[in-house]
Amino acid sequence: MFEVYIHVPFCLRRCGYCDFNTYTATDLGAGASRGNYANMVIREMKLTKQWQLDHGIAEPPVSTVFFGGGTPTILAARDLVAMLDAVRKIWSIAPDAEITTEANPDTVNEYYINELAAGGFTRVSFGMQSAVPHVLKTLDRTHTPANVAAGVNAANKAGLRSSVDLIYGAPGESLDDWRTSVTTAIDLGVNHISAYALTVEPTTKMGRQIAAGTLPKPNDDDEAAKYEIADDLFAAAGLEWYEVSNWARPGYESQHNLGYWRNVDWAGLGPGAHSHYNAVTEADHPQSASLTAPAGGGCPADAGLGVVSVSHGLRSWDIAHPRLWGTAINENRVPWADSETITPEENLEELIMLGLRLHEGLDLDRINRAINDAGMSSTPQTLRNVSLDQLAPMVSEGLITVSDNHRVVPTRRGRLLNDSVIEQFFDFVGV
Repeated sequence: MFEVYIHVPFCLRRCGYCDFNTYTATDLGAGASRGNYANMVIREMKLTKQWQLDHGIAEPPVSTVFFGGGTPTILAARDLVAMLDAVRKIWSIAPDAEITTEANPDTVNEYYINELAAGGFTRVSFGMQSAVPHVLKTLDRTHTPANVAAGVNAANKAGLRSSVDLIYGAPGESLDDWRTSVTTAIDLGVNHISAYALTVEPTTKMGRQIAAGTLPKPNDDDEAAKYEIADDLFAAAGLEWYEVSNWARPGYESQHNLGYWRNVDWAGLGPGAHSHYNAVTEADHPQSASLTAPAGGGCPADAGLGVVSVSHGLRSWDIAHPRLWGTAINENRVPWADSETITPEENLEELIMLGLRLHEGLDLDRINRAINDAGMSSTPQTLRNVSLDQLAPMVSEGLITVSDNHRVVPTRRGRLLNDSVIEQFFDFVGV
């Protein structure tokens, strides 16, 4: 599989809890403005495609495209469609591809959503966050529950799938507040809901307020209780968890997000976006041996960043500031800030971390193969051959279940203690 992620770094305002790479200015220089942004991303697509060709990467047609932010819908709908058309022209798109944009309910209406549908989008993910006014105010969100409902109704009329995102654990949010948000989201009739625990970064407005004592700090026990409330209510409504923070009716899972958790290839476009390739061949090119971007960021499109071995994957990330990102594109350079190889040991760690977040579970046979590929001679026994006994205490503690086909699935308790479960697996395999 091959996926494309397009980051749109613009927002109407910056929410107090947000530490994403976003900006409220309309023009950030070097062509990175709201009005010209689609053109810049399309230019990056062409540079990225040339880099792939230089490194022997032949990806299949794109299976998912996801526009995230920031606020993608701050741009004109025709700009999102233009970028999607460019993906179709440069890489081709599979006939059954999932095409999603995130949307701020304040920035879309029926006409906007109809234009997306006509342009090939299949799905909209609305940033609902809460249905309670005082919680929305704490989160610096300006939309109302009515805006969300109007957006979902417009998407339904246009034949698009809808999802809503919720955040739990905001300062001052009671358990009843959270129940209200969850039931309101369910009553919208959407087939997919994401629910994320609030993470407070010290550099954000909310982080400074909490440090100053003007807002209470989120509480782990409170967040765990809210997770259980959501899981119960979603299950009762027919929404099944398929990833720790995501629930859907069968067949409505986010294919783009599943691709991330299954460790497929993807190209990330836009300031700060990350890309991932499972195997990159070294190009037959005199300048293709360097693993690191040139000083100042960016990489010539005709040289690219090479890796030493086809058995190693590659992770790269774009320059974060839009002006410097745009400067690299204007100089015909892939706008990467840097890149790194993914060693077999790191790949094993990622397989464990990602697999233990999914309802489909961690495939022990695949882990066994990854251990062999890593050549970990210091590991005396494989998970497949020995770990079933090692896993028994975790089963007894109610953290995981193990199926007959050797898939390890976290229980609800295991989801709440996911970091601990992952750490124990790392100990088992010696990473």
